[in-house]
Amino acid sequence: MACAGPSMISPGALQRLDIAVAACVEGPPADDPPSAPQPGAAYLVGDAPTGTWTGHAGNLAGFGIAGWRFIAPTIGMSVFDKSSQSVAIYSDAGWEVGKIRAASLIIDGVQVVGPRAGSVADPSGGSTLDAEARVAITGILAALRQHGLISP
Repeated sequence: MACAGPSMISPGALQRLDIAVAACVEGPPADDPPSAPQPGAAYLVGDAPTGTWTGHAGNLAGFGIAGWRFIAPTIGMSVFDKSSQSVAIYSDAGWEVGKIRAASLIIDGVQVVGPRAGSVADPSGGSTLDAEARVAITGILAALRQHGLISP
């Protein structure tokens, strides 16, 4: 992903375009602007901004030679968060860092994760009891539940 911060030579509209098109932000949403921002740096503004960010909750903030520029995000907008090396996506809930939403995961043409399967009961009963196998199967089922792959 190519990352661009606010242009160091283009104030105004071009600077805002740099922020919106290929943004890389310094970290997750924050309420306080940095005390010494570097020209070209971009940030996600938190829900209760202070200082020069007041009135720009949830915005992208970019610092350039002309000062702060702000972009109001739209649903689905994404930026790269350098601190976590993950994508932040804007939704109805605000900025979600590191969460990817999809109906399925397909790798090399093979679906490896799809919709959550129904509940699977722990082993019980039977005429031959294998305690070690039962413990192992119960552990596998617990891990699948914990990861959300099957219903509890």
